[in-house]
Amino acid sequence: MENCINEETQMTAITLTGASSKQQNDIWSSFNWSKIKKQVLRLQIRIAKAGREGRRGKVRALQRLLTCSFTAKCLAVQRVTSNSGSKTPGVDGDVWRTNHQKTQGVFALKRCGYQPQPLRRIYISKKSGSKDLRPLSIPTMQDSVKKR
Repeated sequence: MENCINEETQMTAITLTGASSKQQNDIWSSFNWSKIKKQVLRLQIRIAKAGREGRRGKVRALQRLLTCSFTAKCLAVQRVTSNSGSKTPGVDGDVWRTNHQKTQGVFALKRCGYQPQPLRRIYISKKSGSKDLRPLSIPTMQDSVKKR
């Protein structure tokens, strides 16, 4: 009988906790970026160390942990949306400008089951000032997901 009472109180506590919708809309600006960068860097250092030691199984396990990590996904989206070419759309014409779009991008990232989109190719002049043009490939913000 005591177990049933404890389970009910735990269930009640779990269902009552939660963030308001106002806070959920502004998740992106509440991230502690220095802490996120430290966590990702620490994991990358562990991968490099395991690679130097020749521990392939450990490397693969840590790489899987990195690709599934929420902090790594956040940092990836932050780097892509804050670089100098972030305002240039790919072939899909999509650009993530708002914090809500960036947050949705983090949650949309999956480890597998994606189909790469074609790159948008433009030609820009070379730095040397010659008339030659060099190709520049612009990726999409998000690849499409394969349908199973």
